Amino acid sequence: MELHTPKGGNGAGPGHVGQIVNLRPIVNRPGAGPWRLFRAQGARLRGFTFVELMVVIAIIVILISMAIPIYSRSILRAKESVLKNNLFTLRTVIDNYTYDKQKAPQSLQDLVTDGYLREIPMDPITGSNQTWKIIMEDATQSVNQSEPGIFDVLSGSDKTGLNGIPYSDPSW
Repeated sequence: MELHTPKGGNGAGPGHVGQIVNLRPIVNRPGAGPWRLFRAQGARLRGFTFVELMVVIAIIVILISMAIPIYSRSILRAKESVLKNNLFTLRTVIDNYTYDKQKAPQSLQDLVTDGYLREIPMDPITGSNQTWKIIMEDATQSVNQSEPGIFDVLSGSDKTGLNGIPYSDPSW
């Protein structure tokens, strides 16, 4: 692409006479790609070497491998917290039912049918509300000796908690 300036003037300013200015872009040269444009202007190629990329990937893998156990432990802590809350609720409701009815409930479903619970809470460790381990009271020590009922509830899981005590242990 060539540009001709308008005629007139003495060549010292606008209106310079007869000079042709060549504005041909560098990329229109044969065999010149964008990378050659930068080389032609004196800039070096920019980028990462394979070793640099491998170091960055190794650092990312190390950070992720450190974060996964922490994340898993925090999820387990949350489940244990929900389990403690659900056990406290069930035990309180069983006590209230026993005091009100003068007999312990025969099943967890009795708590729902008599309006003490909306639904049986879920055991977060097993992921089901049907896996609760029910401890029946001793007939000689029950409120109503003819019908011993539920004395305590434990998790039905066979796993061990973060504190080293199995979830199904009464001391948990």
